[in-house]
Amino acid sequence: MSEKRLVGGEDLERSIDWKQGLAIALGVPLLILPSLGYIPLYLSAAAILIWGLSVVQGFFQNAAYAEMATTFTKASGLPGFAQHVFRTPNYQGKYDKGKLIGGFSAWSYWFAWTPVLAIFSILVGSYLHGLFPVLGETFTENQLALMTGLVIFGGLFAVNWFGLKDGAKLGYILAAFSLIPLIVLTVAPFATGHVELANITGSWLPVDWAWDMHHILILFGIFAIAQWSACAWETAAIYGPEYKNPAKDVPKALFACGIICFFSFVLVQSSVIGVLGVEGVLAEPVSPLIPVAQAVFGQAGSMITIIMLIAAMVLIIQTAYLGSSRAMHSMAVEGNLPKSLGKTNRHGTPFIAMLVIGAFNLVLIFMGNPAAIVAASAIGYTCANGISLFAYVRAKKHPSFADLERPFKAPKGWKNVAMIFGLFNLPLCLIGVVYLNSLEIGWTPTWVGFIVLALYIPIWFYSQHESSRSKDKAATAGSSDHDGAGLERRSTS
Repeated sequence: MSEKRLVGGEDLERSIDWKQGLAIALGVPLLILPSLGYIPLYLSAAAILIWGLSVVQGFFQNAAYAEMATTFTKASGLPGFAQHVFRTPNYQGKYDKGKLIGGFSAWSYWFAWTPVLAIFSILVGSYLHGLFPVLGETFTENQLALMTGLVIFGGLFAVNWFGLKDGAKLGYILAAFSLIPLIVLTVAPFATGHVELANITGSWLPVDWAWDMHHILILFGIFAIAQWSACAWETAAIYGPEYKNPAKDVPKALFACGIICFFSFVLVQSSVIGVLGVEGVLAEPVSPLIPVAQAVFGQAGSMITIIMLIAAMVLIIQTAYLGSSRAMHSMAVEGNLPKSLGKTNRHGTPFIAMLVIGAFNLVLIFMGNPAAIVAASAIGYTCANGISLFAYVRAKKHPSFADLERPFKAPKGWKNVAMIFGLFNLPLCLIGVVYLNSLEIGWTPTWVGFIVLALYIPIWFYSQHESSRSKDKAATAGSSDHDGAGLERRSTS
């Protein structure tokens, strides 16, 4: 029987090993799909280098997260780490500023992952629209995207109702169906000679590129967008309390996923640019893998590619659904969101959080613009990474955490590395992505991002009021019981 670990009064079942955690996180390499044509728009073939550097950035950041996952085994990933480290021990007041900071980090992380459901549901609907023309005669793309979201969210909710272990099994199936064709589509152009190195070396940077402030801000923004995809394999650590052996399973899952991501991100972008050239990629910015498939496999290849991409998108929706629901569960357990969002069923699934996330994404689908949603989501991810890295630095320096057992330790002096990358995220990448958004798709995604993040403040104050009210009721009930017992003793005597 699987061991259950009590976390803040709610059960999360210890049911998975590192291979199952890896299977769930294997959706992360597919996050490159929406940006295959976006980053070359600004950096031409140097996009290949950006992807490689961003995955390496993930190794530096995720080494810190792996240590925290094995140190704070009752905390759930980045959201749990930051909340636990920043809260004030034995705080007697009503509003703990440290708890607010940690909770805001968790909310930012939740907002980074949650919109993935809407983004890829819109894309799945769009691909179905192109794959079956008869659907276009009956439904608009927005209607098809909404129906697609309902079917996918409902199906994944049903599968994951029975616990994380079954979600991992679904991950295995979808990974085999989507990653293997993606690997074939990436490697085949090199094997068949369709990749021309001149397409890469001849267009390394745009001809108008200059190392001025304008382009440096663009570069920071590009890194913010890239890390939203290429660093996201830290998701393997979010299941820290649900691994059978966190000390061994967390680092294994993280670094195995990191190695896969490095080769995947670099080779996929190299293949696409090598076959199509930068101009060819820019001519097909949303789905450049389709003309690659046509060039290598013929017309039938494009059909296979669309089917493969749909399976891949369902896989990344599964990854995001699990990650964001556990982030919301962690926040509720820590008292940073209303208690109802922390409820789990008998299988340890935070089902109310999953229902809320599904409804929220159905609303996002009505926006109809995945690029704007990605841009807003990247703001949340940048904030979450920055604050989480600062949390690691605090956990290494603060006396109250000094004697904690650390089954996995990052290399000596890693708190300095974490501080550097924390500052890289906040403020540099945050400023960069806001600037980049203003150039590309206007100020709307920036406002959406900041408004959603700001909504956390009133929700948090409500949660603190709810918590305080519960404590008062418990104290009153205890006092009444005590008085009643005393009265009974006096009556007996």
